[in-house]
Amino acid sequence: AADDGVKPQTIEAIKHAKAAKVPIIVAINKCDLPNKNISKIKNDLMQYELIAEELSGDTLFVEVSATKKDNLEKLKETILLQAEILDLKALDKGSASGVVLESKIDKGKGPVSTILISNGLLKKGDYFICGNTWGKIRAMINHEGKSINEAHPSMPIEILGMNGTAYAGAEFLVTDTEEKAKEISKFRKENSESPKQKIIKDKTTLFESGNNKEELNIVIKSDVQGSSEALKNAIGKIKHNEVIPKIILSGIGVITETDVTLAKASNAILLGFNVRPNKEAKKLAESNKITLKLFNIIYEALDFINDSLSGLLKPDTKEEVIGSAEVKTIFKVSKVGKVAGSKVINGEIINNSNARLIRDGNVLYTGSIGSIFREKNAAKQVAAGLECGITLKDFADFKEKDVIEVYKIIETERRI
Repeated sequence: AADDGVKPQTIEAIKHAKAAKVPIIVAINKCDLPNKNISKIKNDLMQYELIAEELSGDTLFVEVSATKKDNLEKLKETILLQAEILDLKALDKGSASGVVLESKIDKGKGPVSTILISNGLLKKGDYFICGNTWGKIRAMINHEGKSINEAHPSMPIEILGMNGTAYAGAEFLVTDTEEKAKEISKFRKENSESPKQKIIKDKTTLFESGNNKEELNIVIKSDVQGSSEALKNAIGKIKHNEVIPKIILSGIGVITETDVTLAKASNAILLGFNVRPNKEAKKLAESNKITLKLFNIIYEALDFINDSLSGLLKPDTKEEVIGSAEVKTIFKVSKVGKVAGSKVINGEIINNSNARLIRDGNVLYTGSIGSIFREKNAAKQVAAGLECGITLKDFADFKEKDVIEVYKIIETERRI
């Protein structure tokens, strides 16, 4: 943007393009704004080896305005010129090939993928292999939402007829026959993991099974494959030495009863990203008290997962001594048993509090106060300097000079 300069996303785009070894054309947008600073942008881009022609470089720059449509035709001409100079060509006949840009499950259409044709001619009725799945082109829809019968190179189209969803970036190839498509699909599924990958996976499973980490099981349903992959990758980056997120299922499409049943069986939380549960699934989740959360912003989903993982962490605990009393004498009370006649030496003794009995510096008992008596009457608490009778739950072997110490445990919530 002419008024905004080089931003992190600009740098990321440059790095991706350079990694792919493709030529770069720079379009500087918002050139209609009065506070534009085009020369600064061109100077800033020089540090990324993008040097404009007027600065003795070979990078093509076009100054445009999207809202006023200024120089958009010039941008297209520049792209065509660059393609012509580099002799970038594709065959527009023969079996088509391409790449998957995005996949989703449409309620009425089933699995739908957006394909970019890179070579050949794709026709309605063609059989194809795409990633680990296959299918037959039942329909093609172009970028204007119109049904077409043929697709040429550089055309982005939605195709219907896949037997399953394909991941973004999957290779798309037309096959001669249905049998050939099925055969390749079967082979790819059977060999999707190399022996080396299987060994690594087995070792990882073995290691994780012995690490005693608390697991948060998660079932994810998303609108499209890209969202699903982004969420999985982000969750995979959450690391902690005591708790771990474990994705049981990551699929696309609406949340169904099957998803809720899986969440129940695996004691998992169920996340929907840009999708909703159907009526039956929502009712089943409510009746089974399954945690079902819906999000449309990835950071909010990650915050929820972090909160859920934090809930699995054991809290930090510390003891705080409330008071202590020294046993002066022991006497018996009917229906109560042995009572330690004691003097509170500091703090206060509170009924039903945690307590320990210390004799000659050694802890002989850990439990809680059973009852407190003050002048033959039951009391809730007795302050320092006063005398009282004390009983301990499940302990009566008192001796003079024993110290009864009362304490409370303070828990502090921990977070990832």
